Amino acid sequence: MKNFDAISHIKGKSLYIDDFSLPEGTLHALVFDSKIAHGKILSLNIEKAKLIEGVYAVITAKDIPNENQIGGIILDETLLAENEVHFIGEPIAIVVAKSLEIARKAAKEIEIEFQKLDVIIEPRDAFAKNSLIVPPIIFSSGNVNEAWKECDLVVEGSIDSGAQEHLYLETQGAISIPIEENKIKIISSTQSPTAVQKQASKVLGVPMHQIEVDVLRLGGAFGGKEDQATAWAVMSCLAAKILNKPVKLVLSREDDLRMTGKRHPYSSDYKIGLTKNGKIIAYEVTFYQNAGAVADLSTAVLERTLFHATNSYFIPNVKATGISCKTNLPPNTAFRGFGGPQGMFVIESAIVKAASLLGLSPSEIQKRNLLVDNNSFYYGQVVKNSQAVNSWVKAEEKFNCKLMLEEIQNFNNKNKLYKKGISFMPICFGISFTSSFLNQASALVHVYSDGSVGISTAAVEMGQGVNVKIASVASRIFSINVNKIKVESTNTTRVANTSPTAASSAADMNGNATLIACTTILNRLKNFAKIALSATENDVVTIVDESVLLNNQKIELTWQNLIQKAYFNRISLSAQAFYATPEVHFDRIINQGSPFAYHVYGTAITTATLDVIRGIYKIDSVKIVHDFGESLNKNVDLGQVEGALVQGIGWMTMEEIKYSEEGKLLANALSTYKIPDIYSSPENIEIVFLEKSKNKFGPLNSKAIGEPPLMYGIGAYFAILDAMKSAKPSKKFEISAPITPEKVLVSLHG
Repeated sequence: MKNFDAISHIKGKSLYIDDFSLPEGTLHALVFDSKIAHGKILSLNIEKAKLIEGVYAVITAKDIPNENQIGGIILDETLLAENEVHFIGEPIAIVVAKSLEIARKAAKEIEIEFQKLDVIIEPRDAFAKNSLIVPPIIFSSGNVNEAWKECDLVVEGSIDSGAQEHLYLETQGAISIPIEENKIKIISSTQSPTAVQKQASKVLGVPMHQIEVDVLRLGGAFGGKEDQATAWAVMSCLAAKILNKPVKLVLSREDDLRMTGKRHPYSSDYKIGLTKNGKIIAYEVTFYQNAGAVADLSTAVLERTLFHATNSYFIPNVKATGISCKTNLPPNTAFRGFGGPQGMFVIESAIVKAASLLGLSPSEIQKRNLLVDNNSFYYGQVVKNSQAVNSWVKAEEKFNCKLMLEEIQNFNNKNKLYKKGISFMPICFGISFTSSFLNQASALVHVYSDGSVGISTAAVEMGQGVNVKIASVASRIFSINVNKIKVESTNTTRVANTSPTAASSAADMNGNATLIACTTILNRLKNFAKIALSATENDVVTIVDESVLLNNQKIELTWQNLIQKAYFNRISLSAQAFYATPEVHFDRIINQGSPFAYHVYGTAITTATLDVIRGIYKIDSVKIVHDFGESLNKNVDLGQVEGALVQGIGWMTMEEIKYSEEGKLLANALSTYKIPDIYSSPENIEIVFLEKSKNKFGPLNSKAIGEPPLMYGIGAYFAILDAMKSAKPSKKFEISAPITPEKVLVSLHG
């Protein structure tokens, strides 16, 4: 099955916010933001800006008709700053003008005076000053304090992992259009149409049904448009409401980089206890999360870090503490993996350090502690259908690990200026929203009288191929060619109360809802066909490749004929269906439950070559055995693994975000922020589908794919570190990501 959306992208025919034909009289909005990280607003003068020809309005917090509040989980985020600013880039006013150029000119005329206040940049500093988003959260099982006595070795350490910029190709933006009866239609680049609808209705003080949100597609998101797309959409909506004119607001790349949050940086402490043969007995970890200035999704991200603190390993005694620290940075937010990678990086670092002290390879400890069925996670969920061992063993066999290790050893023995390293990276990633109420989806399916099909769901297409998968479900249920199926834009009037397209769950939940709706229509058609064919109760009607079969015998009736006859006989050809993920629950009072429908497993083997003199390196190969379940579309799934892997490698190796002590973003352009390109990607990527893995929670036994493969990128860090250890066996290296060539050089020769 072809990905028709991708073909349109390549041809340049796909439409994004900046491509839409605008209604006559559309105005353009520009956000005037704070240039300091923390301070009180002493005065704000917008009069000069308002006098510039072509300016229609300069909107401030005073102009908001209802609530100046867009916080999702915690109500701590104003749409426009009122009395105080908390980060550079915080919106203060909206300049609306005939053109963007005029709006920029007017913004320069706004006069503002601040009283500067103390700035906090680092999470540990925030913790010391009790600047927290919420009180610390603790997950635990067993008794770590008693368990240390059973350990032959106890190792402690501290590590840091950095932020990461989403760098979606399409920047944040929205178009708001007033329509009849005082309603407004918002065309938004968001992963969360209902969040935009809800917050717009709150800010304007109108019922949700007066706000329509439509999303055709996104030009990338990676989590950066789950919560943070809301503000810009609501600003355009507010301006459209006040002026009763269409308003377009699209951020420039520079503004987007400065004003939006990133992947959360973490600073973490760990303590791990093992037996002399590498069995992990106890693990204690504290995560200091840099949340930024307001909550955004930080508490949910931190919670998922706690859920993934032990990765693929069974550890009987665990205590994981998460601390969300409030700093004066733009609010950090969802990013592919949603806190899971930060947690996994720490446990892998702990294993590497413990292995060196025990005289074992890290892979020996990893393999010895892999999850098996009926183990229990420290948060109470029982392990079912674990593929951790299967994927590891398959990787060892398929890629001939013994030979790989021998070749690396031989290379290192013969070379002084270059060294090779290798790492194993198992993954175990839970699938579901950890807030149970979000695990719901609806689908609306129409079969038109000519036999074509239209499908509306809550899933937002953002390059991940979810539309192809949903179309694939309908194609298989109806047994019709996929070119007869159209997946509509995501629209709050067709599908209401939507959950975000996030948590790797969009294809699962919306695919299952689509499956139920299609099956409902199919059963109606089969029952009608029996009547039309004068068949008996025991006769069996099926549809195969657009032909109707009676008792497995092809008859003259085709799909199209059947649809026409059903229409003329007033058989409903539409169905709405609802799906709620079963068996998921979590008690946040005791932090115990079964928050995930299932887990995705896999194993990656990464090799790297290091230039010892210059500190530069290349990733030679990443070989992966991944648990896809029964893939709905192998090409889409392969693309997702490859993309996630490279994005993970970028986070671990080169994507370094720095802020000044005053809270100014230093990596503020593509000239100063480096992401992986074709030259820095692995020379060889080999992906193997794990066989005989099924999943009753996924549509047609498939498994989620979006986020889990990003964690394979962590293996790149440890392959490089392994090469560094081969170069300087006696040296102790600090573990801090990203492991840039500059850091490698200083570590080797400093």
